[in-house]
Amino acid sequence: MLEEQILNPARHDRLAFASGVFELDDYLRHFAFQQSKKKVSVVRVLVDTDAPTAILGYYSLSAAQVDAVQLDHRAQQKLPRYPVPCFRMGRFAVDAPHHGRGYGRFLLGCAVLRCLEARKHVAAYALLVDAKDAKAKALYEHYGFIPCRDLPMALYLPLGAQAL
Repeated sequence: MLEEQILNPARHDRLAFASGVFELDDYLRHFAFQQSKKKVSVVRVLVDTDAPTAILGYYSLSAAQVDAVQLDHRAQQKLPRYPVPCFRMGRFAVDAPHHGRGYGRFLLGCAVLRCLEARKHVAAYALLVDAKDAKAKALYEHYGFIPCRDLPMALYLPLGAQAL
């Protein structure tokens, strides 16, 4: 059974993870736990409960903001003219042997659910991401993310019905 867990270096094998993108693999191996300890981001991993040490994928979440002028015209009309509070998914990757199995979609759904739960306690308008390349941008757009006006590789997903 698939399960999302907080990254725990004593339990999860970070060295065996290989998404095929050096920067994402290096982050998980060397920086993810340090940033979690410093409360810069929260890193969650996807594991199979039958093999709980193997990381199938991961994502990181942190607080963020976006300048309202970067949002689409409809959102700008309903939001204040100063930076809008958001969440940021800073890193997002799936282990290469598991590409194409829907784990990325599952993790993205987990990240959105975490943001919606956090919104019950802390206001935030959207989930922000920075696409690494055109393929990643297309993936995010497929799931409803909207490119920022002046930063086409930065995208946002309005959270919930109250987003607009």
